[in-house]
Amino acid sequence: MEEALGIKASIRGSKVFLHGSEKSVNKAERFIKEFYLMNSKGFTISPEDVKFALKALEDTPSNDFPDQGETTPPQEAAPSSLKEFFLSNIPVSSKKKFIVPRSDAQKQYIDAIKQYDMVIGIGPAGTGKTYLAMAMAINALLNKQVSRIILARPAVEAGEKLGFLPGDLYEKVNPYLRPLYDALFDMMETEKAYQLIEKGIIEIAPLAFMRGRTLNDSFIILDEAQNTTSEQMKMYLTRLGFNSKTVITGDITQIDLPPGKTSGLVEVGKILKDIKGVCFIHFSDKDVVRHKLVQEIVKAYEKFEKSRSDKQ
Repeated sequence: MEEALGIKASIRGSKVFLHGSEKSVNKAERFIKEFYLMNSKGFTISPEDVKFALKALEDTPSNDFPDQGETTPPQEAAPSSLKEFFLSNIPVSSKKKFIVPRSDAQKQYIDAIKQYDMVIGIGPAGTGKTYLAMAMAINALLNKQVSRIILARPAVEAGEKLGFLPGDLYEKVNPYLRPLYDALFDMMETEKAYQLIEKGIIEIAPLAFMRGRTLNDSFIILDEAQNTTSEQMKMYLTRLGFNSKTVITGDITQIDLPPGKTSGLVEVGKILKDIKGVCFIHFSDKDVVRHKLVQEIVKAYEKFEKSRSDKQ
């Protein structure tokens, strides 16, 4: 809060003392009162949520999504209170847990997923592309908007040979799917998640398992899509059935395909750019919501790669 508003705050006993400009102190006072109200009702607010919540309460969002696809309707008006801000986001369990967007691009991404049947999120690691898509999928399942969730990833080696891993096919590909399990268990009670997986209501599988299927009444997420080939991407895009929604995510700066193979994610931007009903959302290093160091690391690599390409 000090960082976001440019103030100093201190605590003595049960009192909070605020030091700064009148405008900033008034904002901080309002925020603390609303924060206390939300906390007393059982809503958990993490330190990472605070900065974006403060910003969201004072900013008016732009009227359009930033990229290709059809023209989109204006976004929702900025929330007038912290309670409204949190309740307008994504509930993912019965424990009053909410997933809150922490950047403008994340907010646009969530709004796009609500409105479009096909959303393609492109950007660096740590920007919440998969995590937010997972939250929206679980929310859709809880609200009975879909009857199942399907999570897919291409099993492409990132510098390691899949064939040398021990075990059967499931054991070989399971490490590639682990990040999807991690995100799922972070949002849903582990026991409940396993029950839904056993019943087939939530399916986590390699992309190759999608071939030949038509997926109706489903929320489908394709993660790490930069590692799909052109043929795989076409196969995946044509699986979409009635009353289904898909989110495709990837980072085009981290492609692990063999040399000479075109990434399906890179290609899809050119092929689908004029199709109405498809929305592209682009993230940048400013949207990284992991540890602060991750944002600095992403920037450092971008700077290094740019200087290297300039020399060449």
